[in-house]
Amino acid sequence: MRRAQIFLSFLILTKKKNMNEVVNSLKLMPINYYIAFCSILFVIGVIGVLIKRNAIVIFMSIELMLNSINLLLAAFSVYHNNPAGQILVIFIMVVAAAEVAAGLAILVATFRNTHSIDVNLLNQLKG
Repeated sequence: MRRAQIFLSFLILTKKKNMNEVVNSLKLMPINYYIAFCSILFVIGVIGVLIKRNAIVIFMSIELMLNSINLLLAAFSVYHNNPAGQILVIFIMVVAAAEVAAGLAILVATFRNTHSIDVNLLNQLKG
């Protein structure tokens, strides 16, 4: 019940123009919850990278890890009243988008040669 009230108060405060009220509503949730949630997301991403063989799923797992770091960085930025962390999050998202674009281009080129997206078949590309 308490979490629902916090979420509803956040939704109500985001409609207002005062940014200080939004920041204060974000601080209602303890930082430990953010740390636990982001750690779980990061571990899921690591498991996806280590276990899966599909290249698309591996890219999605890497993006999950990057987004969990971004969320935690933004949470710490709000708790310390320092907007530098949020600016850094924007730069990390730009780099992640470029990484996905380059990775998918490599994946398409690999698929044209091997007709598979299994990463274990990539050792066949050796010259």
